[in-house]
Amino acid sequence: QVQLQESGPGLVKPSQTLSLTCTVSGGSTTMYYYTYWTWIRQPPGKGLEWIGSIHYSGSTYYIPSLKSRASISRDTSKNLFTLELSSVTPEDTAVYYCAGGGPSSLRETDRRKYNYWGQGTQVTVSS
Repeated sequence: QVQLQESGPGLVKPSQTLSLTCTVSGGSTTMYYYTYWTWIRQPPGKGLEWIGSIHYSGSTYYIPSLKSRASISRDTSKNLFTLELSSVTPEDTAVYYCAGGGPSSLRETDRRKYNYWGQGTQVTVSS
């Protein structure tokens, strides 16, 4: 059974860089090759927002509005992928989720498009 677990600081100060890690456990080697690993967030009172994805090959995809501040990377030896979001503001306060799915999940926020979904971690940006 594949499980995703997000980890990172719950509180980040404005202008700092937010760093989150998603650790993937279970699953086959083939699963890792064909999955797009994704970060999604949900600000309070708002809907889900797709942030970006990374493929096992290293190809990355970002929402244009965050492309200048977001960076997604992966460590295939440790089965994890990370999100870094620079110059955060209180508007980046959200529950951040990691997820995994096939090509049809790219840029999607519909959970039904994903095969795997983490529990989410709250990140608050405040001084």
